[in-house]
Amino acid sequence: MDRLTVRPMTEGDIPAAVRLEALCFSQPWSAAAFRSAFAGGLTLFLAAQTAGETVGYAGMQCVLDEGFVTNIAVDPAFRRRGAGRALLAGLLEAGRERGLSTLSLEVRPSNAPAAALYESAGFRLAGRRKNFYSRPAEDALILTYPYQL
Repeated sequence: MDRLTVRPMTEGDIPAAVRLEALCFSQPWSAAAFRSAFAGGLTLFLAAQTAGETVGYAGMQCVLDEGFVTNIAVDPAFRRRGAGRALLAGLLEAGRERGLSTLSLEVRPSNAPAAALYESAGFRLAGRRKNFYSRPAEDALILTYPYQL
């Protein structure tokens, strides 16, 4: 893979993000959902690119001193090449710059690769949301990263 870069996503990246959503999730975000998130001003999106192609994206909402990861999506053809880790590192750094006290996310217990990535980055189990996901139905693990202020 060519050199991977992570940069702030713009509204021009929405078509690529919608494509990634459809590849990665059973209930993908629509272009309208992305436009709404951009318009709300609380969500930061990052895009991972290689050779001019967007191969992943990540989103984070910030309210006061708490952050919440909305999604991290990496094209299946580019997984296990560092894009997810680079996107997560970018979100963690953005949270540090914004003075967050915590960054939280939900992950399916069956998504062992994602859970392992989050745990290796310092996220810790904070709880479980019963029947959070559908298609297929599954609980969500709540993982939280505590920033050291």
